[in-house]
Amino acid sequence: MSGGMLIPPGPVRVLLATKPVDFRRGMNGLAALVKEQLRFDPFAGTIYVFRSKRSDRVKLVFWDGTGLCMYYKRLEKNKFCWPRIEDGVMRLSSAQLAALIEGLEWSRVRIPRVSRPQAVQ
Repeated sequence: MSGGMLIPPGPVRVLLATKPVDFRRGMNGLAALVKEQLRFDPFAGTIYVFRSKRSDRVKLVFWDGTGLCMYYKRLEKNKFCWPRIEDGVMRLSSAQLAALIEGLEWSRVRIPRVSRPQAVQ
């Protein structure tokens, strides 16, 4: 990911909370929200993405294997492209997350599905 963001190595699961959250919450408050409201394990290695009401800020919370991490970004001139506000979460690919963090239209990022190779006879 550009911008020097540190994320866990290897394939990652990314879940975006579609409703804005109180951005006064720190990493512990967001981890509690993941556990209590979203019903996920904040220490499973999944990256949880949260939006602000103004759409110009994003926070990511994830466990990197050694500790709880939080990434916070505020766009100076633009707003992040967010999905419709509704209850729940939606899954993003790591490429879609990278586009979102850069302030790009993440929903245009398509990951081609690769079928499993057939066994060689």
